[in-house]
Amino acid sequence: MKRFERLEQIRGMDPYQDASEIYRLSSAHEFPWDFARALELALYRTYAVPSIGRLLARTAELTDRTQKRYDDTVLLLDAVVEHGFGSEQACTAIRRINQMHRSYDIGNDDMRYVLCTFVVMPKRWIDTYGWRRFSRHETVASAVHYRTLGRHMGIKDIPESFEEFETCLDAYEEANFDWDEDARRVSDATLALMASWYPRPLAPLLRTSTLALLDDRLLRAFRYQAPNAATRALVRRAVRGRGRVVRLLPPRREPHFARQNREVRGYPDGYELNRLGTRPTPGVRGCPVRHLGGSAVE
Repeated sequence: MKRFERLEQIRGMDPYQDASEIYRLSSAHEFPWDFARALELALYRTYAVPSIGRLLARTAELTDRTQKRYDDTVLLLDAVVEHGFGSEQACTAIRRINQMHRSYDIGNDDMRYVLCTFVVMPKRWIDTYGWRRFSRHETVASAVHYRTLGRHMGIKDIPESFEEFETCLDAYEEANFDWDEDARRVSDATLALMASWYPRPLAPLLRTSTLALLDDRLLRAFRYQAPNAATRALVRRAVRGRGRVVRLLPPRREPHFARQNREVRGYPDGYELNRLGTRPTPGVRGCPVRHLGGSAVE
């Protein structure tokens, strides 16, 4: 197979009818590493919305059980990508996702915003750092794939196109990104998790490198000091350089799904989809985190 042969295959498909298959080819064959990084940062940036970051802090899922929360999220979303919406695995994964979300008071606007990050951030990352840019077929297919997921999750007023997803994301961040102490704790725990995947002496360097990849709006919301211009340029140039190297390599022959990522570490002996994720506290009905005015409080 030649380097751009799979792209030609994608361009010969219908981005609406074959949306999930195109998304699978892009994420598991063309850009598995890029999708992993982009979706990590997509979820990470949602913490800067105080209603999201505060709730995650109160549940302690991303402060006390960070690796497990990361693994479960990756594995549940990956099951839908690998097996398709009509599969038993996807039905089980979506059922678990919905059971978890219904245990908490999460507004539709926040749910829709998180969905927007899944659509928008991979394209932005790949267009900047990937070995080639995202094609129009892949862009449309990604939006259609996540519209389908959003409908299965009961999310209302889902954007119709990639451009609408992008507008929704930018407007929501402009209106809602803000400082929150609990959200910062979730952010710090996530950065520590990412650093833990590598030898300990590299932790400070990895934290600085991650911050160098974040945009100013996100850095301000968490009140992180931005790395200096030279550091940001060096880190971003290095990631772009990786993309240029990958472009010279032979195309991937076998798919690499997110469940195969080295960062997924919590289930060395395997896992069952229906046992992943959080469970409502026995005897507690409704959201186990108390809310006031739409925001979680102690």
